[in-house]
This record gives sequence, C-alpha cells and structure tokens, in this order.
Amino acid sequence: MKLADRCSVVEECYEFMLAYAAQGVADGVEIREYLAKAADSLKGISAAAREEIDSPFLTVLDRDAADSLAAIELVLSQPAISSQLIDNLNASIHLRALLTDLFLIDEVLKARQGAEARLSAG
Repeated sequence: MKLADRCSVVEECYEFMLAYAAQGVADGVEIREYLAKAADSLKGISAAAREEIDSPFLTVLDRDAADSLAAIELVLSQPAISSQLIDNLNASIHLRALLTDLFLIDEVLKARQGAEARLSAG
C-alpha cells in the first residue's frame, strides 16, 4: 500500500473517531473496523514513506507511528469501546503528533511535485 493510501486510512479513522466520540455510545462494531484498518496502515507507514522521502524526519514519523499504534492497539484490546474512550484517544498527543507528521509530509510531497512540474514545463 502506498504512503498516500496509508495516510488516507489513518485520516478517515480519525474523522470517524471524532463523530463516534460525539455520539455517546457504549460500544460499536464499526469503530473496531476503522481502528483495525488504521493499525494495519500504521504498521507499514514508515517503510512507505521511505520510498518517497529521504529525510531524518522519518525517525520522528517512526516514533509517532509506533506510539499511535500502541495507543490504538490498547483501545482495540478493550471488550467495549465507548465514545469516552475514543474521545480520550482523539485527545492523545501521540495521535495528534502523527496526524501533524502526515500533514507535513503531504505538503512536502505536494511542493516537490509542483516544483518538478514547473521544471518539466520550463
């Protein structure tokens, strides 16, 4: 799976978690599916990033992805996943750091693509 696809899965999970947290539910099957997909995407996200970027920043991505994966796996191991539990996961500095990393990498890749397009056109 490419980096962009992995990022999309993580971002979709986060958006679903925001909505889920607002619902006030005690447990739901769909949240487990989103979290499991995000966990799978995180397991290979650093390798996928290395295919597109060569930067010391990838050490930061490795750490933030591992920390976020640990938090998601902790939530997935619970017998019930309440809205309150997801709200706490949403607030996790680890997950927020990961999302910020992904947004930063996305902007770097967009800027690089724009520069390459300008060079090939010029």
